[in-house]
Amino acid sequence: MSRICELTGKGRLVGNNVSHANNKTKRTFLPNLQNVTLMSDALGTSVKLRVSTHGLRSVEHVGGLDNWLVKTSDDDLSLRARRLKRDVKKKLSTPAAA
Repeated sequence: MSRICELTGKGRLVGNNVSHANNKTKRTFLPNLQNVTLMSDALGTSVKLRVSTHGLRSVEHVGGLDNWLVKTSDDDLSLRARRLKRDVKKKLSTPAAA
């Protein structure tokens, strides 16, 4: 399982450990990923995603998973998130049966 946020696309970064003697060795900086269950209001279901804490804060700030998916471009989203976005857009575009 790759260490990439499914919503923001945030992945690992590469850098150096630098010792007191200025020796440099390669290292990686991994994102803080959490397995979360987010509720989709449009679909009426909950969705399990692997999201970075930064992405989770962004979703909360925008007002929920549906708003986040509609406002985000497809380039940053994972395949599962793109499918979810398609379903949410389809559900929001069809008028509710009264």
